[in-house]
Amino acid sequence: MGTDLMNYRGELAALSAALIWAIASIVYTGVGRVLSPLMLNLVKGLMAIALLIVTLLLFGTLLPDVGPQAVWLLLLSGALGIGLGDTAYFEALNCLGPRRSLVLEALAPPMAALLALIFLQEQLPPHGWAGILLTVLGVTWVVLEQTSSLPDFQTRPTRGVICGVFAAIAQAGGAVLSRAALIGTDISPLWSTFVRLAAGILILLIWLVFQQRTVQELKPLRSWRLLGVIAATAFASTYLGIWLQQLSLKYAPTGIAQALSATSPIFVIPIAAIALQERVSLQAILGASLALGGVWLLFNR
Repeated sequence: MGTDLMNYRGELAALSAALIWAIASIVYTGVGRVLSPLMLNLVKGLMAIALLIVTLLLFGTLLPDVGPQAVWLLLLSGALGIGLGDTAYFEALNCLGPRRSLVLEALAPPMAALLALIFLQEQLPPHGWAGILLTVLGVTWVVLEQTSSLPDFQTRPTRGVICGVFAAIAQAGGAVLSRAALIGTDISPLWSTFVRLAAGILILLIWLVFQQRTVQELKPLRSWRLLGVIAATAFASTYLGIWLQQLSLKYAPTGIAQALSATSPIFVIPIAAIALQERVSLQAILGASLALGGVWLLFNR
């Protein structure tokens, strides 16, 4: 049984990351009311980097013997996927609202599989492509449901669509770059998480400087309760979540890892039903069932 689970450690890591991100999204919904998305991303990223440095020092792997090519691939992956990709996604959220932005986000898994096929010659069997398609369709169907806890708006649709598509491409490209650095090497997913996150935070800092953001935006952080909530969620969603994502990219094909990591909206259904007392609709159940069918295909070897 243990050997069987080890064979699916990449897929299980991706699903675990999706579960963590689903829980974090509920928490960040409240935090986002008092702190801007970019500042929130920066603060939780810095907290996660501090945790990663402590962990790597404890393991004695802060400065491993890694070739320059792998380092550059991970730096580019972090700058593209975390820095530019997350920034573009936040802009899409502001322009389109969460529902439409999440639909565009669903483009990332098939894009990642296609890029991996072109640049890494990573072949997927027919049922693998079918699993990605079913998972993406199921997640999209769930996201398109109108719910009271997920308000929708649309202020600048053209800009929002451009940013949303760019975010999906950036995250797919970042995943492929990570996979290229991790596959067939001894690089630790924990160390690759640190490098990617550091590159992403650097891009965010540059972005904030260009936007001339002020220290006044950090005033809400004077609340110890808010700091505690952000720290706890940063540990889960950024430290553990991105670590698990890197683990999935090391041990599972890129498209499959991305598709399973994108199932967060499916996990949100029972969480919202329990925590927010939301009624689960027939559309949500059918969409989740479709996505679960895709997940089963992705685990079928």
